[in-house]
Amino acid sequence: MIDIKVPSVGESINEVTLVKWLKNNGEYVDRDEVIAELESEKATFEVNAEKAGTLKTVGKEGDTLKIGDVVAQIDESAAKPEKPAAEKAVAANKNADTIKKEAAPEITARHPVVQEPAGHPASADQKATPVAAAIITDKKVDRSSITASGANGKIVKHDVLEALNSPGRLPGKPLFGRESRREKMSNLRKTVSRRLVEAKNTTAMLTTFNEVDMSQVMTLRTKYKEKFKEKHGVNLGFMSFFTKAVCFALQDWPAVNAYIDGDELIYHDYCDISIAVSAPKGLVVPVIRNAESLSMAEIEKKVVELAGKARDNKLSMEEMQGGTFTITNGGVFGSLMSTPIINIPQSAILGMHKIEERAVVLNGQIVARPMMYLAVSYDHRIIDGRESVSFLVRIKELLENPEQLLFGKDPVKTLLEL
Repeated sequence: MIDIKVPSVGESINEVTLVKWLKNNGEYVDRDEVIAELESEKATFEVNAEKAGTLKTVGKEGDTLKIGDVVAQIDESAAKPEKPAAEKAVAANKNADTIKKEAAPEITARHPVVQEPAGHPASADQKATPVAAAIITDKKVDRSSITASGANGKIVKHDVLEALNSPGRLPGKPLFGRESRREKMSNLRKTVSRRLVEAKNTTAMLTTFNEVDMSQVMTLRTKYKEKFKEKHGVNLGFMSFFTKAVCFALQDWPAVNAYIDGDELIYHDYCDISIAVSAPKGLVVPVIRNAESLSMAEIEKKVVELAGKARDNKLSMEEMQGGTFTITNGGVFGSLMSTPIINIPQSAILGMHKIEERAVVLNGQIVARPMMYLAVSYDHRIIDGRESVSFLVRIKELLENPEQLLFGKDPVKTLLEL
């Protein structure tokens, strides 16, 4: 019998939470097979079987474990069980079916219609009785608000009248329900909560706003997105434009890219850009290292890679540590304007928002332009108003003239040495 212990996952982490068993007690597991999922205050990670054998679970889901605690045991002397006769028969039948399919001519089979159980929320294209359809059309009822109870999942007259009598009620929800539930806060959520409050309480945080005309960036994306994807195998998104612009602006205004450490300021000559990502377990901020040295395609590939890992809870500790500046995009959720909170110990964060057509005045004419509000929250202890406003204006200039993103300067002024 060998012990499977909670591994060390970082210098400052002393305990983890057992989130889920992926294998059951008494089940035979192979070597290196994933048996459990653990969560620290910064990330989720998996525990593998060190040997093949029968699993004996020690911890329970939801338990808080110390680093080095025994989470499971494996009896490596246990023999690997043979497949049950039923499984062998199924496998044999599958092989036989495969042989028959290869030998016989292809025949189009008619599949039986599966009836939807009554009481399910209706879909936009779900059938209704003639009377029900007439009422839906006349009263302009949203079909998704109707709970279908007729045969074969059909909407009947009573279903439509019930929806009209209870406007605004979610399908399947009881009237006047007062249910509530209590859930234990995860380690990751506790850490996010603590760090956000710490940022508010320990920094002199202030936010400055501006808006950017996204016409030029959107035109470039429309013109080159197909060639870009064909050449680089990744979509041309907004994040690469913003990351590039931020890197140039940070090098122009180095205080925005600095830390306060006691009585000293730590300046960074590189740009490690943290990208705020909403993951299933909570907010995480993986880091794009040396973003100032990456091309547009390399930035887009890194964003896709980190976002995918965040969704699958596969981010490592190293991928979430050491950023010098953060970009967060609330626009993907429809946010028009916000005041983002600094990701300490960093000194500033850029908030992107929803692109919305608005009336603006250009050359004395009122025209519609795709506009985005930008917000920079910064620590006033290290960054002055002049620096924060100039930093944001620089980003605006670069995005409204994306040709400057090539080397951070106006090509014509560079040509004329102005």
